[in-house]
Amino acid sequence: MDIAVQTKKLGKKYGTFEALSALDLEIRKGEILGYLGPNGAGKTTTIRLMLGLIKPTSGSVEIFGIDAQLNKVAAHKRLAYIPGEAAFWPSLTGAETLHLLGKVHGQIDLKYQAELIARFQFDPAKKVRTYSKGNRQKINIIAALSTRADLLVMDEPTSGLDPIMEQAFKQSVLEAKANNQTVFLSSHVLEEVEALCDRLAILRAGKLVELGTLAEMRHLSAVTVQATFDTMPPKVDQIEGVSHAEVVGHQLTCQVRGPIEPLLRELIAAHPKTLLSREPSLEELFLSLYGKDDSPKQKAV
Repeated sequence: MDIAVQTKKLGKKYGTFEALSALDLEIRKGEILGYLGPNGAGKTTTIRLMLGLIKPTSGSVEIFGIDAQLNKVAAHKRLAYIPGEAAFWPSLTGAETLHLLGKVHGQIDLKYQAELIARFQFDPAKKVRTYSKGNRQKINIIAALSTRADLLVMDEPTSGLDPIMEQAFKQSVLEAKANNQTVFLSSHVLEEVEALCDRLAILRAGKLVELGTLAEMRHLSAVTVQATFDTMPPKVDQIEGVSHAEVVGHQLTCQVRGPIEPLLRELIAAHPKTLLSREPSLEELFLSLYGKDDSPKQKAV
């Protein structure tokens, strides 16, 4: 198995504050990894260490076997970075900015760049100073994707984009995966992560607390069960594993952890008209880990 990114006991302290603690993480070549956690969890610190912008207090990070600290130039030739926002040169046009960023990176697929410009409905003839936040973010996205870099590092990449452009972004990320590129995606837009990522890595207080596919993480939260009846629903609070039971009219909604059979027996005995169950969404997984105060922000539409 080819490894695109590998961190070994990677850590960063600022005085006595530990921003990142002994991170061991492998990202496989060609996969999309979602990197998640509440604000202050250590996500941005990890990205800065990967890019060689700050020095680790301990451990190391390698990009395709290249030490990101000891050989930054070689590492950067293999990657492209999409920040959540960036300051560009206001007097340059969009086309001039893309050209300059391509020269800085050293490689550019001009045909694909033209496709991306059309896909993101971007007007490259205008001055940067006239662009909205969303259009400035399109520069970040188009510049990075058009390098066809082996590794794409993304930190809140859809910040400022409208829903239509978010769909264009998803299409582009899936194209990168089909091209065997690796994507490291840090995002607060849970629907985006759930739709795109092969695996998720979840940080809390600088520590990696969960790593795996979304299916493998379903154990973190309860299954939601909803049933409707001709009469009042049965009381299920006393059943082991059942919580958050709520009755509205003749409809019962509850959550269950562990074996679901005891709950089903009680419900079936009451002859339900409808019976539905579903696995937790990524948002519900976060709520189970962090609670509402710590949960990631949802994208406003």
